[in-house]
Amino acid sequence: MAKILVVTSGKGGVGKTTTSAAIGTGLALRGHKTVIVDFDVGLRNLDLIMGCERRVVYDFVNVVNGEATLQQALIKDKRLENLYVLAASQTRDKDALTLEGVEKVLMDLKEQFEFVICDSPAGIEKGAQLAMHFADEAIVVTNPEVSSVRDSDRMIGLLSSKSRRAEKGEDAIKEHLLLTRYNPERVQSGEMLGVEDVEEILAIRLLGVIPESQAVLKASNQGVPVILDDQSDAGQAYSDAVDRLLGKEVAHRFLAVEKKGFLARLFGGN
Repeated sequence: MAKILVVTSGKGGVGKTTTSAAIGTGLALRGHKTVIVDFDVGLRNLDLIMGCERRVVYDFVNVVNGEATLQQALIKDKRLENLYVLAASQTRDKDALTLEGVEKVLMDLKEQFEFVICDSPAGIEKGAQLAMHFADEAIVVTNPEVSSVRDSDRMIGLLSSKSRRAEKGEDAIKEHLLLTRYNPERVQSGEMLGVEDVEEILAIRLLGVIPESQAVLKASNQGVPVILDDQSDAGQAYSDAVDRLLGKEVAHRFLAVEKKGFLARLFGGN
């Protein structure tokens, strides 16, 4: 049965679009037909991270307004057979999306795909609420800092009260916590919250911890989802998170300070 999965957060700049691209790509790599939908009308970035910005002809708003069909707007990924992108509009505002219009598009997508990944804008305004409204599962993305965690706590409250599942009295949205830009050395020095601290505050299942990594920025600038860089810590951490999302038991990595070898200590290597 098809699943709608929203990637959300209260705070901007925590890595939602990077996460949407990585999770969607990881699912497609494992043989699941997947579409990633950009809900950030007016500020789209998903097409850049997926490397398909020059191929956007029609967008999400065009489909909602009946100006294009879904098949015209869907962009097939050039790397993976099972992966598609539905871009947001750059020229409209968030009022261009309506609850009825979004519902029709998402229900049509559920008929064609196993996973529909909704890349939500930050905050609690209309675009974010529409992105989460029809979700079956949610990935709450947060950085290990107090303001980000507090904002994520607010989003968890909205997920449990403002979704269609909540309105209909159905089973709650299944929530997953993804901690991004994690640096064990800064946790050890007290500059950053630890995994246990964040888990205690938010009280939802930990899906993954993505280490702070230059590979994320490099991949974004190249228009390649970082999960495809399987030599990087961040790529491996996202791959682990996808496996956990699919129900596999995978131990968490990159949580402890990496011990330097004798030569690295001797010569001051990083």
